[in-house]
Amino acid sequence: MRHTIVIQNLAGIGAAAEAFLREIGDRRLVAFYGEMGAGKTTFTTALCHVLGVRDDAVSSPTFAIVNEYRAADGRPVFHFDFYRIKEAAEALDIGLYDYLDSGELCLMEWPENIEELLPDETLRVRIEVRDDGSRLLSWDD
Repeated sequence: MRHTIVIQNLAGIGAAAEAFLREIGDRRLVAFYGEMGAGKTTFTTALCHVLGVRDDAVSSPTFAIVNEYRAADGRPVFHFDFYRIKEAAEALDIGLYDYLDSGELCLMEWPENIEELLPDETLRVRIEVRDDGSRLLSWDD
């Protein structure tokens, strides 16, 4: 089944993040695909805010590869940015499977750089910039 959420502007991103979390249910592995500037980090930040992560805690893990946050319920949220990964072994060096097998929410940007390492159950979400500047999130079950 195809799912879509339209984010008209930044004012609507919180509602879109809430809707997204409701729709994905218990899915724990979420990979965001989209061109540079599509809004992957911005949407990940909105998801973290909905989960109750402190506003000042969320940042892009471009250089660290992974950041760990705490949601309001105390559970960890792992935020990955694989933009700088050149070889899959680099992701393995950070203990990728320990994170993916943790049962905790893993939000991944630039997953195409480690595609061969992603488990089948990974939810693959596409973020597209539309002509009017809105964003379209889409994924299949």
